[in-house]
Amino acid sequence: MAGGTGTRMKSAVPKQFLKVNGTPILLLTLSAFIEAIPGVELVLVMHHDYVEMWNDIAKEFNFSYPVKITSGGAERFHSVANGIAQLSSTSGLVGVHDAVRPFVSSQTIERCFLAASQHGASIPVVSLVDSLRKVHGSSSIAEDRSAYRLVQTPQCFQMDVIKRAYEQPFSDLFTDDATVVEALGESIHLVEGNRENIKITTPDDLVFAQAWSNH
Repeated sequence: MAGGTGTRMKSAVPKQFLKVNGTPILLLTLSAFIEAIPGVELVLVMHHDYVEMWNDIAKEFNFSYPVKITSGGAERFHSVANGIAQLSSTSGLVGVHDAVRPFVSSQTIERCFLAASQHGASIPVVSLVDSLRKVHGSSSIAEDRSAYRLVQTPQCFQMDVIKRAYEQPFSDLFTDDATVVEALGESIHLVEGNRENIKITTPDDLVFAQAWSNH
């Protein structure tokens, strides 16, 4: 999913095309999946205005792996549905990943797909390390952070599960693919993510990404 336009990053260039140590974020992300799953089918969902920019980047960096490209929709829900429609297979497993999470590990990817094959739907999560408070108007109350998890991608599903999920009408309650699938009554299996698998959306995130890539 590469539908970003750079608003929160305060950049004229969409965030997925910004570079981390000389390499575009999107290229790093695609390469992570190619390395983890040899022969993986890749579908890139992006705004049609940026397809030419992507083609120029692929040419500049000699990226020749086959990637299908399709346009995004009005909401992320519609963009994911567009991406699923481009898949050549009618069975197997599907993973939906944010283009601006370039540091997803091969182990996280493998855990997610394996769990999806066994349980139907899986997502990577990490535990909270900061304290957590719930706000009630002008007051707040401490929450047990051990009861919560931070959600990452790739969110992985058996093909028939995610196809049925995206045949549902859109709802504002859909915040990610897991919530769409959950609306079917399906259970979501949690697997361990990797903490550096952050979503690069702000200038501060980009600073972290530069530092991590030099790690």
